[in-house]
Amino acid sequence: MSKLYVIGIGPGNFENMTIRADEALKNCDVIIGYHVYVDLVKERYSGKEFLTTPMTKEADRCRMALDEALSGKDTAMICSGDSGIYGMAALIYELRGDEKEPEIEVIPGLTAACSGSSLLGAPLTHDFAVISLSDRLTPWDKIEKRLKAAAAADLSIVLYNPASKGRPDHLKKACDILLEILPEDRVCGFCRNIGREEEGAEVTTLAGLKEADIDMFCTVFIGNEMTRVIDGKMITPRGYKYA
Repeated sequence: MSKLYVIGIGPGNFENMTIRADEALKNCDVIIGYHVYVDLVKERYSGKEFLTTPMTKEADRCRMALDEALSGKDTAMICSGDSGIYGMAALIYELRGDEKEPEIEVIPGLTAACSGSSLLGAPLTHDFAVISLSDRLTPWDKIEKRLKAAAAADLSIVLYNPASKGRPDHLKKACDILLEILPEDRVCGFCRNIGREEEGAEVTTLAGLKEADIDMFCTVFIGNEMTRVIDGKMITPRGYKYA
């Protein structure tokens, strides 16, 4: 029986991919994904059949993967980061419904909250929330409620999809919402092109974040009240006693 793997490939470079993901991609017949992600793995897994769909065609992409697996091919649906965190795993299960075939195996990957955190230092050592600023599938008023709740609870916050050509001001709007609760000097940071060319990270403040040049290839981190800068790194203490 053929299998459908739903694979998180991490930030995109092989060094940050799990061994399970690599083995599944080696063994599958077809690799399917958004074209940007497929381009990241094409060279390493040459000889496979590659299929893509554009952005906003996620359901079509998942149906394609299910069809390929049902036709007898071991198939990989790849996602950046982790396949179950803003990835395709849930949609694959939804579209298959209660059917038993094809068999599905979800393979986790390194999400941007983890890979970006390591670039900045250690900003997520205590409780944190991950919130996407994309309102394509989530109404903005719900995103606003989640931002306010996370800030009021003094959680460190990771923002995915902070800006794009169609949403150039979403991060600025989010910063204004957070500034209603948090101080301007709250330690923040952002990473760009994690695991890819031109990778970089910068530590700033909430006021500085509002004016930063942020795009869709960035992941944003807002510290909690204990977060501080140590040797240029963004650090959130857990509270261990080391006297």
